[in-house]
Amino acid sequence: MKMEKIKQVQALLTLEKIDGWLLYDFQKRNLLACEFLEIPSSLFLTRRLFYWIPAQGDPVKIVHATEVHTLDAFPGETRTYSKRETLQEDLKKLLEQKSCIAMEYSPHNAIPYVSFIDGGTLEWIQSMGPKVVSSASFIQEFTCVLSPNQRQSHLEAARILDGTVELAWNFLSSKLQKQEKVTEYDVRQFIALKLHEEACVFEGGPICAINENSSDPHYVPTQEKHRVIQRGDFVLIDLWAKKKEEGSIYADICRVGVADTAPTKEQEEVFNVVKKAQEAATELVRERFGEKKKLKGWEVDQAARAVIDKAGYGMYFIHRTGHNIYIQDHGPGTHMDNFETFDDRTVLARTCFSIEPGIYLPKFGVRLEYDVFVTKEGKVEISGGIQSEIKRLL
Repeated sequence: MKMEKIKQVQALLTLEKIDGWLLYDFQKRNLLACEFLEIPSSLFLTRRLFYWIPAQGDPVKIVHATEVHTLDAFPGETRTYSKRETLQEDLKKLLEQKSCIAMEYSPHNAIPYVSFIDGGTLEWIQSMGPKVVSSASFIQEFTCVLSPNQRQSHLEAARILDGTVELAWNFLSSKLQKQEKVTEYDVRQFIALKLHEEACVFEGGPICAINENSSDPHYVPTQEKHRVIQRGDFVLIDLWAKKKEEGSIYADICRVGVADTAPTKEQEEVFNVVKKAQEAATELVRERFGEKKKLKGWEVDQAARAVIDKAGYGMYFIHRTGHNIYIQDHGPGTHMDNFETFDDRTVLARTCFSIEPGIYLPKFGVRLEYDVFVTKEGKVEISGGIQSEIKRLL
């Protein structure tokens, strides 16, 4: 199995005209290298390690004498070092006559999610002769493509989120109808409890935000800072989670509602623009994969942004259209982004990502989010549910 990965890497390196891939890690700071090398989260690492995969030939492991067995599961010759001079000599011999190698580096930090090599290490490696290029063009194949079991774990998480947000709406609606006091924090805690009951975990916590708070995309109510929800308030709920099992995949959704019998005309208008933007981005994904043509992350963002710009709300769309979803909620794969960054990585089949355009006005904000998975055959599947209208809570 490991040898198959190596051969796949070598084919990609040959295609990209790169002499080899130098994976480097120190104390598990290079998350992508650790993912590729299948280093267990429980393993204690304190020294620098390198794993060299040439475009042709056998891999080489360079590990410290105190951690000599770290990469035993992977093929290749093992070279150990204790002194820094030995490490320097081993690397120099390894890289001599190599003109171009790949590492987890992003020129000008253009894509921070793949930029794990510190400046000093980059200078050190380049001083030995080779030009260092980014591994971003091929590393996705090994760090965000979902296995069938992972895909199933995402679907389960998405099903739980979809059900939980409906329970949250019912909880809030009941409180409002009974004229009982209910706060943003109460809703947040209700959602968190339900997710824990479903054996789910999450980074940070769910969001319930009303009125101007809903225009702060990362607003989180706390026990000390929150608002009471009253009739007429606009409500945004954002929640994300995954099952507790090792290697499970996140799901991430966002919905909006109004604590009234109907939304205002302005709320309805903004909702419809955001919904059209979400649909435009999704349709582009369907078209490209249906035509078996490459799709870049920035193009998906631009499809959504063009709709919002045309409607005159461009200045109120203050974040990218979507992010990769993996074992982290914001994964290392292609993001739907032509705004915060220019993500020109290819959107791969068997990866998962969110599509979540938003418009954030001074009085309220609308964000609609569901998740998308592209099958091996190029079929585009939506998970987490689709919101077609603003939820009416009274």
